[in-house]
Amino acid sequence: MLTDEYRYKILKLLEDQPKISQRDLAKNLGISLGKANFCLKALIGIGLIKATNFRNSQNKLAYMYLLTPTGIEAKSSITLLFLKAKLLEYEKLQVEISNLSRETSVDIALSQQSVSSLLLHFSEVKV
Repeated sequence: MLTDEYRYKILKLLEDQPKISQRDLAKNLGISLGKANFCLKALIGIGLIKATNFRNSQNKLAYMYLLTPTGIEAKSSITLLFLKAKLLEYEKLQVEISNLSRETSVDIALSQQSVSSLLLHFSEVKV
């Protein structure tokens, strides 16, 4: 299944590096070569990219992946969705960090009180 996140990342990579190999695309995305191939075929199938043959420097046939006008529009829309999702994640993380920070401050204060009372107790104990 091709999620918006992968669609965004693939379109961004292809826009930046149209001659990227499927193997390098897979490596950049942290996915298998088969999944990269599946994703590219899906994007070609819905008309967001087109693949053209060219000969690379090693005299082999390779592909250049170009975003279609529809692909450029889709990338813009997906970018906005992706940005909104990441901002929401960021806001949730800020709340979580704030809560953890408050909990830690309380824990540290309690620990310091405990240590102080223990030190006071041991200083009063006669050996």
